[in-house]
Amino acid sequence: MTQPLSGAEPAIVAVDVTRTYDLDGVSVSALRGVSLTVTAGDYVAIVGTSGSGKSTLMHLLGALDRPTSGTLRIGGRDVAALGPAEMALLRNETIGFVFQSFHLLARTTARDNVALPLVYRGVGRRERRARAAEMLERVGLGHRLDHRPNQMSGGEQQRVAIARALVTSPSVLLADEPTGNLDSTTGEQVLGLLESLNADGVAVVLVTHDRDVAARAHRQIVMRDGLIVTPVEEPAG
Repeated sequence: MTQPLSGAEPAIVAVDVTRTYDLDGVSVSALRGVSLTVTAGDYVAIVGTSGSGKSTLMHLLGALDRPTSGTLRIGGRDVAALGPAEMALLRNETIGFVFQSFHLLARTTARDNVALPLVYRGVGRRERRARAAEMLERVGLGHRLDHRPNQMSGGEQQRVAIARALVTSPSVLLADEPTGNLDSTTGEQVLGLLESLNADGVAVVLVTHDRDVAARAHRQIVMRDGLIVTPVEEPAG
């Protein structure tokens, strides 16, 4: 089990992080020196237009990629010192992911979708299913344990995805446009759930292009051209 972070220990620290890609022999700088700290229980919205670098930053914060330069520490560990297997373990123990497109297994029940991350922990089947059921109950889907994704609404599928992200007791929940495929009423319910989880101590980092969604976070980080732009800029008009 992941040990909870102390109140004084940040969940994620990025210092002057860059990420450069080589595309057909051309060097493209997606991040050009970003520094960011996510503390335990934080609620951060990362906003920016397409190409601003926000998705690249999210991939780094989730240990899905490594910076080209700079320092990135997740759960107190420097990702530069970790091999692929250690990176995978770090993700499983520290980070929960929620995606716009849900990424649920179509032929698998809600309970088994949620239990999947525990397979990689080596948790036994009975305990996996019990913990998955408990998490689905927490997100209001205790009555949908044995339903498959095609038997659920979009909002229910997103709540299954949130339960799956939470079943490993992560320090940080990364949500990439979690309301992007939902109508406004359902999106409001999902945001309310994320805020309830945050109030219980889960750090939430939300990537969104929607300023109304971002405004609900405790703080906003605005990305432009691979950099963090501060203070938050208001649209002209």
